[in-house]
Amino acid sequence: MTGKQRSLFRAEANALQAILQIGKGGVEENLVKQVDDALEARELIKIKALETCPDDAKTAAETLAAKTGADIIQVVGRTIVLWRKSEKLAREKEAREVREAREVKASREAAEKQGRNAAKKDARKPRRGGKRNAAK
Repeated sequence: MTGKQRSLFRAEANALQAILQIGKGGVEENLVKQVDDALEARELIKIKALETCPDDAKTAAETLAAKTGADIIQVVGRTIVLWRKSEKLAREKEAREVREAREVKASREAAEKQGRNAAKKDARKPRRGGKRNAAK
């Protein structure tokens, strides 16, 4: 991960609320499963290490990152930000883009068809006026 990417994720994480907390049990399998599920659903998550956590935040972040395959974006105080690319979200994004492209194409075709119909209608309209209106 490049520094620029990390910087963008840091900026995005600013607006996030912590969705998980590491308590007195530390980094257990149950917590790892929750972090894994959250990363799959959101890609970028913020975790808070409580004062009762036996590990410091940096150690907990390294452990979670190793067990979930995530990248550590930042650790500030007791706050941890993790990121992992989600295949599910990537597929959903691709499907949404394809659907939007189809909708745009359909709306363009409809607009072109309306334009052609309007042009045909104008061509069929008899012109009014002629010499009588010109004299006035």
